[in-house]
Amino acid sequence: MISVSGVTKSFGDRIAVRDVGFTAENGAITYLLGPNGAGKTTVLRMIAGLTRADSGRVTVDGSTLREFGDTIREIGFSLGAFSRSPRHTAEQHLRWQARLGGVADRAIGPVLERVGLATVAKRPVGRFSYGMLQRLGIASALLGDPHTIVLDEPANGLDVEGTLWLRELFVELAGEGKCLLVASHDLTEVEITGTWIVVMGRGRVLSDTSKELTVAKGAGPRKLESAYLEITRNSVEYAATGGAR
Repeated sequence: MISVSGVTKSFGDRIAVRDVGFTAENGAITYLLGPNGAGKTTVLRMIAGLTRADSGRVTVDGSTLREFGDTIREIGFSLGAFSRSPRHTAEQHLRWQARLGGVADRAIGPVLERVGLATVAKRPVGRFSYGMLQRLGIASALLGDPHTIVLDEPANGLDVEGTLWLRELFVELAGEGKCLLVASHDLTEVEITGTWIVVMGRGRVLSDTSKELTVAKGAGPRKLESAYLEITRNSVEYAATGGAR
């Protein structure tokens, strides 16, 4: 379980995240939604220990990251598709991560198989498509078979087959009792696979409830989309007119 409690973070004079709190439960798929600039990525980076909160506390299964002796086996992250050397093969990339985390090399083959990259294991990642890089990022997150998994926009760049695969993977992982926290803009997949939905806007939590209760706030044929637009109505920083005159 991930617990975020009263977290605040500023960058200079700009408050990126203000008093954010929510939990992501084990055996559930918790989605973190919100407009661009809402603070989602900042929150994920604080959970990953890449950004230090000014105040508040983040724990995973009751412990902070510093308290884990074997972090890669406790929590896995994929927070960006480009954080890798283009000259490394997929296999080399995971081997480097495995050795840093104390994971045996024998874990690499099965995780590449699980994400659909076994046939390109020896291809330099600089020749990967964006969707393949997303799969490799997910492989990195799964490498230590952690109980908690945090992903930032993992569906970006995936084709139809990849989207269906990711949907099945999420359901499988939750069925194994794992905790998934996923930042996403793909409301269709959120409605299909989500258990719990946290919506942020302008650095704050606007809604924190089950998928069913979130959807119930909407109307029309696309209820989640309707509910999301209503929840974030006053929190969109980068709104455009769409060319209307």
